[in-house]
Amino acid sequence: MVETAAGGRSGLLVLVGPSSTGKTRACWEAVQILSDRGWRLWHPFDPSRAEAALASIQQVRPHTVVWLNEAQHYLGDTHHGETLAAALRALLTDQDRGPVLVLGTLWPEYEREYSALPQPGRPDPYGQVRELLTGRTVSVPDTFDQAALEAARLIADGGDTLLAAALQRAPDGRVAQDLAGAPELLRRYRSASAPARCLLHAAMDARRLGVGLHLPIDFLADAAADYFSDHEYDLLANDWVDQALDELTKPVHGHLAPLRRSNPRRTSRAPRTASSRTVTSTQAARYRLADYLEEHGRKRRSLYPPASFWQAAHDHITDIDDLERLGSAAFERHRLQWAYHLYALVPASRSLVMLALIRQIVGDLEEAERLLVRACAAGDQQALLSLAHLREEDNDQQGAEHLFRQAAAAGNDQALKELARLRLDAGDTDSATQFLTRAAKSGDVGALKQLAWLREKTGDKDGAESLLARRPATTPFLLMELARLRAEGGDQEGAERLLSEVVEAGRPYVLIQLAGIRLETGDPAAAERLLTAAADGGPPEATRMLAHFRQHFGHREEARQLLLQAAYAGSTHAMLELLDHYHGAGEQTKVDEFLADFSESSDPFTLIELAIFCQETGDLNAADSLLTQACASDDVYALLKASRLRLEAGNEELSEELLRRAADIGDWGDEVPDEFAAMWPFGLDADGTPTPPW
Repeated sequence: MVETAAGGRSGLLVLVGPSSTGKTRACWEAVQILSDRGWRLWHPFDPSRAEAALASIQQVRPHTVVWLNEAQHYLGDTHHGETLAAALRALLTDQDRGPVLVLGTLWPEYEREYSALPQPGRPDPYGQVRELLTGRTVSVPDTFDQAALEAARLIADGGDTLLAAALQRAPDGRVAQDLAGAPELLRRYRSASAPARCLLHAAMDARRLGVGLHLPIDFLADAAADYFSDHEYDLLANDWVDQALDELTKPVHGHLAPLRRSNPRRTSRAPRTASSRTVTSTQAARYRLADYLEEHGRKRRSLYPPASFWQAAHDHITDIDDLERLGSAAFERHRLQWAYHLYALVPASRSLVMLALIRQIVGDLEEAERLLVRACAAGDQQALLSLAHLREEDNDQQGAEHLFRQAAAAGNDQALKELARLRLDAGDTDSATQFLTRAAKSGDVGALKQLAWLREKTGDKDGAESLLARRPATTPFLLMELARLRAEGGDQEGAERLLSEVVEAGRPYVLIQLAGIRLETGDPAAAERLLTAAADGGPPEATRMLAHFRQHFGHREEARQLLLQAAYAGSTHAMLELLDHYHGAGEQTKVDEFLADFSESSDPFTLIELAIFCQETGDLNAADSLLTQACASDDVYALLKASRLRLEAGNEELSEELLRRAADIGDWGDEVPDEFAAMWPFGLDADGTPTPPW
């Protein structure tokens, strides 16, 4: 239609589709070529859209785009709509005033209303509008098709992070609605009333900690209690939940709402029993948090939910997977008591090992062993391993080996490796080899690696290589390890032969290792060629190694330039070497320049290493500033490292504060940091205070 208008023929087109499907944007993109050709755009809107259009339509001249966005405000006007439709029809047929292009957008319900034929004997309120729109509408679907989605994914893969996030949130193809509705969702969240805001915070925390999509309203209501300030809580009305839901369920663009009533699909594969057919109103009252707000809520990762959240989860969450995920989230944040009580709601077949681990952490070894014995009796192989380790800690080596053998007999490869470890400790190499061989035959790469090392150390080099030949996918990495062992044992030729088998793959670290061997065997020219190849497009550490090589042979300025290149490419070791060099040479100006450059880094570990350097060289103010900057990232490992440094500097209070922040963020997995166990042996309460013995 735009091309036709550009060619000299007037036309009208109305895009019909649901809210926020891209109708207005499509029109706007389409008319850009007309702007380049001198066309004007007219958007009548004052004092009202229909009045403005009707008052000035006679003044429209050739090469004008008449912009009727949200055309219901023009054509559906009860006083002027029909007159305006007639005037538009006249404009389109008046050759002296053309070419003109009329573009509009309309929701489907209005299009159906305007196109409906009147009942006999009834008024025809949209006769002119119907004639105007006949044959001049295009339907805009509410989802992008697969071809468009594939094109969008290519753009997202090219670096468009906004589009990538929208595609992830809208796998059903409702990308335009997501992009249109997201800003309004965020505005509604930021301007929400206290009850609505607290419900949203409870929902955000539930989703980021593992609760499923469909959140029970009784859970959200109880969970929200401690999110209120005392003043806000005192002002709550009796029906505050209903008021908050009324506020949050009103849709924004694209029919999105901060919270919307959800109807989980049933996935039963068998007929329901009579007792399961009735759904109570409480069960049905579930709500889903808008995907965009869920994503935004993940920025709350450093905030640990209050006690009411955990009590509500314990009282209202019934899905076993949700309970397990919440228990894990509490455990990873060192809230051991809540983790224990949540896991206690999970069937024993899935919870006994974790319950035992928590009891073990808090020092109740007797109860931990009792729980593990129960799990072992139920056939849990992981329980066998955990109980065996517990027996080892109690110096019961015979009991531990008996349990490992039970697990191995059940087909557990980890148990076979544990038995090999025990046998090696006892000096029984033959039995260890047998256990590792059994594990390697079942495909355990770790066992294969241990077995190859063992054969290499006992002199069976051919046997070690033949083992690796069976698993070509893992060969490069294992061959590097064997090469290292041979080089350490004085077999430089054998080490070089192994590395030569994988050097064609261009792996930089293989090239570096091979260069080291060439250097030791008296071939510096070959070593330099290998290091240069490794540094060319490889990791910055390869460039640092090449700098050391050039330094070794007296090319100091070239070595310094290579170190600078490696440092600015991300090598922390190169950065620290240069700082040490400048400091040792008394070049404080260079030190200051270097610190200024790298203190802008967003990598918390780079900042921590700089802080350590400043601390060691006496610049305590700079060290303090760098540590503060490193901790702003909320990286849990950086917080732990910074906590240790603060403790070494004698600041116990700040050290504990950083440690608590790390605990609130969590994500430690099954290994509880030693600092947590030492500082808070029984865990933390929801508010971050140490939990008393329980």
